[in-house]
Amino acid sequence: MGLLENELDDFIRINHIKSKGSLSVMIVMTRRAQEKDFPLKEEDFLTKAGGQVKGLGKNAVQKILNDYGIHRTLAEEGGRTSRGSINNMNLYIDFLNMLYNKGILQWGAIEKHWINQVKRYFSSTPFKIRMDTSKSTRVVIRDLLDDAFKKQSENPGTMYAGAVMQHLVGAKLKLVLPNEKFDIHGFSVADQPSGRKGDFLLGSASIHVTTAPTEALIRKCLDNLNQGLKPVIVTTSKGAGGAEALAGDLGIAERIDIFEIEQFVATNVMELGRFVSVELNVTVRDLVKQYNNIINACETDPSLKIELA
Repeated sequence: MGLLENELDDFIRINHIKSKGSLSVMIVMTRRAQEKDFPLKEEDFLTKAGGQVKGLGKNAVQKILNDYGIHRTLAEEGGRTSRGSINNMNLYIDFLNMLYNKGILQWGAIEKHWINQVKRYFSSTPFKIRMDTSKSTRVVIRDLLDDAFKKQSENPGTMYAGAVMQHLVGAKLKLVLPNEKFDIHGFSVADQPSGRKGDFLLGSASIHVTTAPTEALIRKCLDNLNQGLKPVIVTTSKGAGGAEALAGDLGIAERIDIFEIEQFVATNVMELGRFVSVELNVTVRDLVKQYNNIINACETDPSLKIELA
C-alpha cells in the first residue's frame, strides 16, 4: 500500500496533476479503466473523432464525486475541453500499465487517492462571491455561506462556516464604522472556553457570531447583561430560532437581539450602496476587500479568502 501511494504521489508531482481539469481526467479514467483489459490502449479512451477523452465531462466527474459525498462542482467542463486532457490520458495509461506489470494495481486505493487530491484542491481554493445582478444581496451572501458549509462538510474538523461568518461580520462592521476601534480575533477551531465577552465589543454591545447557538452561549449573554452589556447574536436562519428558544428557557429572550447573518450583512451593504446596482457592486467589493484584509491579519489559512467571480 505504501509503494502504491508513493508511485501515485510521484506521478502527481512529475506530471503536475493539480488542476481541476487534470484531476477530472484521472477520476473518470480510473473508473472507466476498471472495465478494460490490460494492457490499456489509447484507442480505448478516445472518442471516435479522436479529439477528446471518451466519457469525460461534468456529469461523469460529479457522479463519481457524489459517491464519496462530494457535491461541489470540480469543473464545469469536466476537463473535456482542456487541450492537455489527451496528453494526461496517455500519461495515465502508461502509468496504470506500469502499476499492473508491477503487480501493485489496487483500484479502490487508487480511486480514493484521487478523491483525496480533489478534497485538497477544494480546501486550498478560496471562496467566491458571484456578482450576479439578478440575485438579491441577501442571496449572494447566502450562496457564499452555503459554499462554506459545503466545504466544511467535505473537510470534517475544519470549521470553515464559522470562520467565514465571524470575519464577514467583522468586515461589515469595519465598513459601517470606519472610525470605530475594536478588536478582531482569529477564529479558533477548538471549542474552548473564552474569557472574551464576545467576538466583537462595540460601545455597550457584545456581538456573538455562531453557526449554532448553545446554552453556553446564552449563559455568556446572561453574563453580558449582568455586566451592563447589550448582547447581540448573529447566526444562521436555523440558529436564530434555536437561540430564541434557548434564551426563552433562561428568561432573557426579550433582552437579546438575534439576527440572521444574511440580513445583518445585506442590509448595511444595500444602505451603503444607496440601493443603486452599480454602487451595490462597489460596496460588495469593499466588503470583500475588508474581509480579505482580516484573513491576512488574523488567519494562516489562505483558502478562507474570497474572490469576486
